Amino acid sequence: MTTTMTNDDAMGSAEQDAVDQLVDAGLLDELMSRVDAGDLQLTGEGGFLPGLIKAVLERGLQAELTGHLGYEKGDPAGRGSPNSRNGSTPKTIATEVGDVGIETPRDRDGTFEPRLVPKGSRRVGGLDEMIISLYAGGMTVRDIQAHLARTIGTELSHETISKITDAVLEEVKAWQSRPLEELYPIVYLDALVVKVRDGHQVRNKAAHIAVGVDLDGIKHVLGIWVQATEGAKFWAGVCAELANRGVKDVLIVCCDGLTGFPEAIEATWPQATVQTCVVHLIRAAMRFVSYKDRKRVAAGLKAIYTAPTAEAAEAALLDFAGSELGQRYPATVSTWTAAWERFIPFLEFPPELRRVIYTTNAIESLNYQLRKIIKNRGHFPSDDAVIKLLWLAIRDIEDKRARQRAAEAGKPRNERKAPGHLVEGATTHGWKAALGALAIAYPDRLTGRI
Repeated sequence: MTTTMTNDDAMGSAEQDAVDQLVDAGLLDELMSRVDAGDLQLTGEGGFLPGLIKAVLERGLQAELTGHLGYEKGDPAGRGSPNSRNGSTPKTIATEVGDVGIETPRDRDGTFEPRLVPKGSRRVGGLDEMIISLYAGGMTVRDIQAHLARTIGTELSHETISKITDAVLEEVKAWQSRPLEELYPIVYLDALVVKVRDGHQVRNKAAHIAVGVDLDGIKHVLGIWVQATEGAKFWAGVCAELANRGVKDVLIVCCDGLTGFPEAIEATWPQATVQTCVVHLIRAAMRFVSYKDRKRVAAGLKAIYTAPTAEAAEAALLDFAGSELGQRYPATVSTWTAAWERFIPFLEFPPELRRVIYTTNAIESLNYQLRKIIKNRGHFPSDDAVIKLLWLAIRDIEDKRARQRAAEAGKPRNERKAPGHLVEGATTHGWKAALGALAIAYPDRLTGRI
């Protein structure tokens, strides 16, 4: 997933040099002493920062007009010119430090098109980026509206903020349709439930996130899909989309029991192995178990998924089914029995590969972060709004982690505390051993690729 730099990240050496010069000259010390004394306020109406932005913008606009006309204000060279200055128009613009009133200069012919503050523009600076960041952090449009009014005194309409966040939709669509690798040895699929308005009612939908592991063991978010239809038709469309984006083969797909998905996978990539996520299977089986018996049931189930072979696992399941606990919780036994055919492929692999495909934790950790973001949102107006927020949230999380790592660059390894990649760009633990096991299990499909 392509990430974007923040304003802090993008600050160039020229800008930093200018700040350093102000500090060295003691101008900031003098400024802050006046603020501390109560003689000067930084933000708000009449504040220093809005006034500074006003002065900078108006000076820049005058310079642009000079370039457009070809002569300085008051320069005799402009006498007899076919075009000239023609006063100014007042305009209020929203900035990161609040609303600022400026005077936009005009020319007599009306041909001046300023670039610093374009005609029709009512926002400058990083305000759009701020709004998108707040949205990605889980704030609703109304939350953002109230936050801007409360913190910087800028009042933007609901429609304006919606348009700002919708501006990233084209970027989301480009990401969702970008070309993919020809082969992903492992693909994980997991989902989180979101509430989406559907006509006159709000209903629960599943937002599915696919993560692919490439031949180098690097994880990539392949796409986000909100389930609009039930079962096979929806999954056939997802698989067709991935195939059209360049995915020619998948070795193992690890997912929960999704109706129609295994069939869609096998229809698209006939040689793919569809593996039920063992952790999901354990959780599903434990739903029927009372708290006092959970530890003993978990111990009994462990003998099944740690068995060396499918035959040994079947024997362990039969032992559990015939035990006192199995008799008490027949629904737990039937959960395993129903998923058996999609579970046993796991047992054909050595421990190095089992550890990698054992669970969809790669996505579950991501979903945990995403649930925190969407939990207070109520419902979404559309499926596109779901995809937009989830994409922005993933990008925002990875960007923040990248900034933390950059801040610790150069420190000894034992002093670094910044988190690694959450999913996008993360390295799969134990990948070399797992890849070796894959090369043995799928020699024809990996020949010439590793």
